[in-house]
Amino acid sequence: MKIGTQNQAFFPENIKEKFAFIKNMGFDGFEIDGKLLVNHLEEVKQAIAETGLPVITACGGYDGWIGDFIEERRLNGLAQIEKILEALSAVGGKGIIVPAAWGMFTYRLPPMTSPRSKEGDSKAISDSLCYLDKVAARTGTTVYLEPLNRYQDHMINTLADARRYIEENQLKHVKIIGDFYHMNIEEDDLSAAFHQHRDLLGHVHIADNHRYQPGSGSIDFKTHFDQLRRDGYDGYIVYECRIRAEDPAAAYQQSLKHLRTL
Repeated sequence: MKIGTQNQAFFPENIKEKFAFIKNMGFDGFEIDGKLLVNHLEEVKQAIAETGLPVITACGGYDGWIGDFIEERRLNGLAQIEKILEALSAVGGKGIIVPAAWGMFTYRLPPMTSPRSKEGDSKAISDSLCYLDKVAARTGTTVYLEPLNRYQDHMINTLADARRYIEENQLKHVKIIGDFYHMNIEEDDLSAAFHQHRDLLGHVHIADNHRYQPGSGSIDFKTHFDQLRRDGYDGYIVYECRIRAEDPAAAYQQSLKHLRTL
């Protein structure tokens, strides 16, 4: 398995030092913040050249969700995502992770009544994805549509939800990202969901059931990794987690070593 990581608070701030640190920890790639990539593109290029550590994907770094309630903010987000995809193309990155929204609304907490209809939700997301599908085609990248759990988003919660948008809009450059943490809440069986959507699965995020480092909770990673292998998944698995330990760097390193044995 190719394993990458997002940024962590204990990583160096300097870009070249950050890349070297990540590589020395044993990771195979870096999932970078989109704003960092766009604003420091030449430094990132140099860090890649000097360390050999690739930028795999981008996550975050834009203001405005693809399913945003506020149209101006949605359009602003699309413009920023377009710039991130162009920057990813310049460094050989694969694509960007986008949820419908994060923290905007949930049916699970008051007021429990959305300010927009489900038809409005669907139109906003579809319009955004159709636009980004064309950008991804132009830049040779991919948009990875991420289902979030019901407490963080009300629109796309399962891999099947993401699949419907891809199929209904006939998107050619949009794939699904499966996140172990969100899937542990939303899917009946993680391995079954991975298998059912194996043809559209393009990226994977990992964290344990409580959102901390893999191996510190209750998720059976070996079982689900074995399923991914049987299905021929050849993409990256990227750490997106908090760390619960007195020594975060040591705990992170131990978690990676543990996953390498599975």
